[in-house]
Amino acid sequence: MADQKVTSTKQSEGAQRPGSVDGSAQFQAARGAAPRTDTMTIVLHWVTAIGMVTSLVTGLRIAADNPRAVVSKWFEPILPQGEIWTVHFAAGLALFFCVTAYALYMTRSGLANRVSPKRVQVFMMTNAAKLRWNAFNVSMNWMFYALVAVLTVTGVMLYIGYGGWIVTIHNAAAFGTIFYLLAHLVGHFGYGGLPQWLRVFRPSRLARTAATRRWPILVGTLAGVAVAIGLVTLDFGTRDHLVIGKVDQPPKLDGVLDDPAWKNAKVVSVRTQQGENLAGGSGESTVEIRAVHDDKNVYFAFRWEDPTRSLRRLPLIKKDDGWHLVQDDADIADVKLFYEDKLAILFSTSDAFGGGGSTHMGPKPLADKPAPLHKRGYHYTEGDIADLWQWKAARGGHLGMLDDQYFGPPRPATEAENAGTARHQAGYWNDPGRAFYVYNFKAQPPGGYRGTVDLLRLPTDWKATEAKLGKIDLSPEAIDPEGAQWWMTEAETAPYSKELDATIPVGAVLPGVLIMGNYEGDRAQVHGTPKWADGHWTLEVTRALTTGSEFDQDFVPGRPLYMWVSVFDHNQTRHTRHVRPVVVELD
Repeated sequence: MADQKVTSTKQSEGAQRPGSVDGSAQFQAARGAAPRTDTMTIVLHWVTAIGMVTSLVTGLRIAADNPRAVVSKWFEPILPQGEIWTVHFAAGLALFFCVTAYALYMTRSGLANRVSPKRVQVFMMTNAAKLRWNAFNVSMNWMFYALVAVLTVTGVMLYIGYGGWIVTIHNAAAFGTIFYLLAHLVGHFGYGGLPQWLRVFRPSRLARTAATRRWPILVGTLAGVAVAIGLVTLDFGTRDHLVIGKVDQPPKLDGVLDDPAWKNAKVVSVRTQQGENLAGGSGESTVEIRAVHDDKNVYFAFRWEDPTRSLRRLPLIKKDDGWHLVQDDADIADVKLFYEDKLAILFSTSDAFGGGGSTHMGPKPLADKPAPLHKRGYHYTEGDIADLWQWKAARGGHLGMLDDQYFGPPRPATEAENAGTARHQAGYWNDPGRAFYVYNFKAQPPGGYRGTVDLLRLPTDWKATEAKLGKIDLSPEAIDPEGAQWWMTEAETAPYSKELDATIPVGAVLPGVLIMGNYEGDRAQVHGTPKWADGHWTLEVTRALTTGSEFDQDFVPGRPLYMWVSVFDHNQTRHTRHVRPVVVELD
């Protein structure tokens, strides 16, 4: 935003030729004085620079999380870590202020001519090099305005849930700002060397001309503040509100939304994006949410887009040398192909960005804790508890259970986690009690699962177990048929033995999940039933309105909660993003 205008208390007030350096610059040059810039331009220049760089580096951190990212990953060693979502959006808001204030200030101060597109015409003429550098700088200014416009439009669309090609354009414009920053520095150095760079540290009073209108600084500042406040107000005022109405007859949990209870329930549709897989790789899924309650329980209905019915969580296949896990990156907890579908629902009393302030990105966001195995970040809070419900298609999701978990303060690391041989999860943990699922193979540290794995149990009748899998298709995008059972129960299996293994032929496929015992304690408080049809999952869920557990969020009148939903399409951790929370209120 710094420019070629030099101000002075004795500047000429005459009109300037289009494409020329203004008269004040000529006056300062004649005096041999160091070039200066008016104070308001300097302030806006630096606020814009700080806001743009902050928005850029936090945005690159978000972009680097994409497994196919290239350019943003080059910058990873210097990118910030931690809860960067709030910083990213605050920087964007600062840029809204700057754009508004700059436009009003330029108009009212009489300085609009210095960025007039007419000055670019100098490129087509035979002129002094300094004028050509001036024309270059003006053209770069307009490139910056265009980039800011594109970033603004696509950023708003991402904020309200649009993804797909919007992400691509937003990223391209962000990379364009890197080119602009370099061109900006080169252009100003070419125009006036080091003194031209230093002018943004040399403020001066605005020289009034015939074009100057009253109070340019005040009007520009007030307009910028008004726009920033207006955007925040608009954001809060347009949030989705899910009012949980009371019903006399609760819905039947069967995965079909034909109950009278759902007919009058308000539907809130949430666009989520930037997840792995989904709809041809677009990463988008719209989630419909309904909720009702009776005297004791709350009931939710979720319906979301997912083109495949996926239950194959890390299946096992027998080869000549033994059993192998069908996997990609299972050793670093980042499976993207052979996994079950999931849905995560988060409730918090905080409406902070990043799921109530629980999302901390980067390869090591906690200096005193082990780095996450997948180098992508952690979920944890600064003290409060965010209640997490996870529906897991192969780990109890078709047996009536959701996993009741939470995000809280970071937990102490175990010896294995400190050694890097086990996964540390910071503040992401389970409610007290137990789940009934375990994995049918011994865990291996990072670098593992490339060879054979040791099984815990084998089916007593492998043919019957294989038949329950339905049509076996180990293509990641295959659709598992209705009724397929990609888990084995304790009653269907026996502890591993070489004798039993010898009865199972090479090429046999087994589930990677065991169901052993029962859900117990606080972890067993959320129940649900799913159904997949026509490229959509439908899930009906219930839990007591109040549980008395310190790891849950209770639903009570007059106390709103904030809800986020994330869709997993047969992947372990690369769920869709839901930025704006839904306000949940009990009627």
